[in-house]
Amino acid sequence: MQELVIKKIDRLKGAVTVPGDKSISHRAVMFAAISEGKSAVFNFLESEDCQNTKKAFQQLGIKFSTRGKALIVYGHGLHGLAVSPEPIDCGNSGTTMRLISGILAGQKFTSIITGDKYLRRRPMKRVIAPLRAMSAKIKAVGDESAPLRISGGDLQGIQYILPVASAQVKSCILLAGLYAAGKTRVIEPVPTRDHTERMLAYLGAKINKKGLKTTIQGNTRLKGNKIIVPGDISSAAFLLVAASIIPGSRILIKNVGVNPTRNGIVTILKKMGAKITIKNKRNFGAEPVADLEVRSAALHGITIAGRIIPNIIDEIPVLAVAAALARGKTIIRGAKELRVKETDRIKSMVSQLKKMGVNIKEQEDGLVIYGPAVLKGAVVNSFGDHRTAMSLAVAALAAQGKTEIKDTECINTSFPGFEKLLRKISV
Repeated sequence: MQELVIKKIDRLKGAVTVPGDKSISHRAVMFAAISEGKSAVFNFLESEDCQNTKKAFQQLGIKFSTRGKALIVYGHGLHGLAVSPEPIDCGNSGTTMRLISGILAGQKFTSIITGDKYLRRRPMKRVIAPLRAMSAKIKAVGDESAPLRISGGDLQGIQYILPVASAQVKSCILLAGLYAAGKTRVIEPVPTRDHTERMLAYLGAKINKKGLKTTIQGNTRLKGNKIIVPGDISSAAFLLVAASIIPGSRILIKNVGVNPTRNGIVTILKKMGAKITIKNKRNFGAEPVADLEVRSAALHGITIAGRIIPNIIDEIPVLAVAAALARGKTIIRGAKELRVKETDRIKSMVSQLKKMGVNIKEQEDGLVIYGPAVLKGAVVNSFGDHRTAMSLAVAALAAQGKTEIKDTECINTSFPGFEKLLRKISV
């Protein structure tokens, strides 16, 4: 079991880039695979999760090559995938499993998809129910968990109201809608990340978004294209928080995706008093990007709840670290989705930050944090969750003494080179 040892630093300084956006990298491979012709994907995230997506489509007959800095995907069109003789292993990637379920539901063959022990515990009924409503035949363990056996084809368009805000579930239904007769409409309770809608439109899908309603026309062809993946704002979040809480810090993070459905971390940190400047805003294809300059600042506690929660759901663990060093009380609520991530992130962050001296309380749907804490080094555990591991690493940078974080190989899930980058900008 790999571990990461971190000691307190004086400050962070320098200019860096973060790895390509994980969500967009997944979608780039998947959508290029079902497009016609070649697509060139730049800044693809070479992480374990995204590699699992590549491997899944290789099993389905898709070929890849490298040309300079581009990953070339040789698309076969909507109906050009081949049956996999072996179960498709999604590893630890919930995005892979949920999105590929929508694509496999449209194929005229049977597929089995599975994952590691953590993924097999995560809820899949939320995609099974709408896909069955579209006429896909799906069998699951206990009608809820992977492995999933999907027999697709002859789908019918539906209107589906999401019971829980989830970009993965929305994307699964829209992808199945590409194969369905007529139109498929998804209605969200609150806005979630819209990378799927942007990229499908960019590749030629007939898709329309009005407020919380997204409609896609079935049996429209996608065409291969150039796709540039922005830097992942969820990865940049760890650096934004670290530079904010460590006095004397000033860093520039280049080429970060600032999609309005994903940049809630910047909004929240600014409300807490962070000094973040957005510079050089432009577009990479369908996605807005910018450079983010952040300087250390005195943070204060706030209440985080409501419509912004789906926008920042992946950043809440590191926001808990920011709250631990902020003056006053921070309340996070409406975030029950954290309990069904790679681990129960509410429970894991509470238990491990307490070891480091944080006054933090667990709520059913969130956290209450009283700051500022005097952080102390401790032996803590990630429980196999990459975001928990990196959030604890950020806390360790500001903690007296030495912190040992157990089970950190999971960091490669989304941020290969995380430790090396931290050491590069630590002074």
